[in-house]
Amino acid sequence: MALFNRFKKDIPTIADDLIVAPADGVMFDIEKVSDPVFAKKTMGDGVAFKFYGNKVDVCAPANGELTAMFPTGHAFGITMKNGVEVLVHIGIDTVEANGKGFKAHKKRGALIKAGEPIVSVNFDELSKTYDMSTMLIITNAMGQNIHFTVAGEVKKGQPVIQ
Repeated sequence: MALFNRFKKDIPTIADDLIVAPADGVMFDIEKVSDPVFAKKTMGDGVAFKFYGNKVDVCAPANGELTAMFPTGHAFGITMKNGVEVLVHIGIDTVEANGKGFKAHKKRGALIKAGEPIVSVNFDELSKTYDMSTMLIITNAMGQNIHFTVAGEVKKGQPVIQ
């Protein structure tokens, strides 16, 4: 059986109640993003990221069901097993790119694991036109107190909540 484990994708096992960084980069306070809808936490509390790399696989930050997958690929939502709803929004105003620079790998309704690639993004191309800050927002906390860790450098799969 160990032989077959070698062929599995390198996706670590993440607990069902954890939220993790969707890619390598720098995590920062969502109040510092240039879009007031996100900065004022209108959609919910969250954090923002600047990811490293020109072409980046933005991965699921949690285990659950992919309950929203925008046709343009610029945003997706996950409902965790505990009911918490998480939105990942890649870039500011990137909906205007009409999908150019985004390649979705999953469809709405898919059961996903944290660390699994959801969207491949050409940050090099898109950053010529858009602020590519990526927001991770808790749109429905299901009454739970979710506290984000301190801003700084993160690795894909690293917990971002305390």
